[in-house]
Amino acid sequence: MSGLPSNHMTFARASLAAYGRATDSSLRLLSLSENATYFVEDDEPMVLRVHRPGYHSLDAIRSELAWMKALRSETPVATPELICARDGSDVVTAEVDGAVLHVDAVTYVPGCTAEEDPDAVGFDELGRLTAIMHDHARHWTAPGGFTRFRWDLETILGPQARWGNWRLAPGLTESDRDWIGRAAADISERLTEFGCATDRFGLVHADLRLANLMVDPSVPGSGITVIDFDDCGWSWYLADLGAAVSFIEDTPAGERIISEWLTGYLDVGTIAPDHLELIPAFVMMRRIMLTAWIASHFDADSAIGVGEDFAPNTARLAERYLHDRSWLREAIFGSRC
Repeated sequence: MSGLPSNHMTFARASLAAYGRATDSSLRLLSLSENATYFVEDDEPMVLRVHRPGYHSLDAIRSELAWMKALRSETPVATPELICARDGSDVVTAEVDGAVLHVDAVTYVPGCTAEEDPDAVGFDELGRLTAIMHDHARHWTAPGGFTRFRWDLETILGPQARWGNWRLAPGLTESDRDWIGRAAADISERLTEFGCATDRFGLVHADLRLANLMVDPSVPGSGITVIDFDDCGWSWYLADLGAAVSFIEDTPAGERIISEWLTGYLDVGTIAPDHLELIPAFVMMRRIMLTAWIASHFDADSAIGVGEDFAPNTARLAERYLHDRSWLREAIFGSRC
């Protein structure tokens, strides 16, 4: 993984004093991805996130936290609560042996991720929450200095894409690369024509996969808490649907999630029929994006578990995307036809 030093726990521990916590507090690694996320186990548990250098500027981190906080206070969307340092800072600078990393903290959300217990998730609820987030983004007045990534064709599919180059994914044959390349070209053509008007492109979470949804099966009706806004930025709104079926795009479970998500989204929001037609392109684009991510993040938690067939299976899905125009149609339209 590029950037995050192996002693990331040392930086987490170095930040504890700024939050008024004992420097010998128990730390447990929760996830290792772009960043390292730790659970601080004490009388008032919290979650620390150690940011890898070079991925986000300080202004970008503060912008992410500002939107997360606004969603929590201005909408029904549940998010973790930001914990400021004792001096009021929303982001702490941790220094270890002359190296500096940014750290932030949020409240601990009890339960488990939807990845751990997908049956505890109502994906129609996720669709409704996503529609609310999109509506909020359209009308929200962001604070001065707000800055986030732009997720477009170049930064998702290009050779210098932010999550890496899918062409370098392990296990791909030349034939596999050809299929994925043809799918990427088709997606690029379709989304270039689709464009980036404000009714289809804006501020999105960009990573609403199962691992970023907290649920508590022990509390019926507790709902979904949306976490990890690290990749939020400017992109197509339907990219959030592609992210919801991350790693399971080619499964019946993925099709069911798409159908339920759309049912919920359309309860409170609208999606034009011509936008619905492009959902397979957004799902396929996300799959290619993840194929690139695995190639460049081989030691991340999510990458370790996907298996060596993931990239070759992306090529099989690309072939289906190109030749089977009925793929996902029932999930997308179904009773909505």
